[in-house]
Amino acid sequence: MVTCYLRYVIDPDKVVEFEHYAKLWIPLVNKLGGQHHGYFLPSEGANNIALALFSFPSLAAYEQYRIDSFKDSECMAAFDYAKQTKCIQSYERSFFKPVFGN
Repeated sequence: MVTCYLRYVIDPDKVVEFEHYAKLWIPLVNKLGGQHHGYFLPSEGANNIALALFSFPSLAAYEQYRIDSFKDSECMAAFDYAKQTKCIQSYERSFFKPVFGN
């Protein structure tokens, strides 16, 4: 299993728009074979950092998700929403191997 960690720099004046974007993606990741663990919006501290975590059975499954997302009309609409609202200024992606308790 691999977990994708996304760290977003968002426009602090567009948190509502980013939250809408996040709510679009949660079911899309799940539809395309992943397990979304949620988005985390600014609360205390930095007002322009948001996070997302989601997992796939393997890095190959994640890569297939990326390919499929660019063919899916709902995913493309979500990408377009972020572009139109300019709620995301930048993002970085990292991958982790999760460890769960018994």
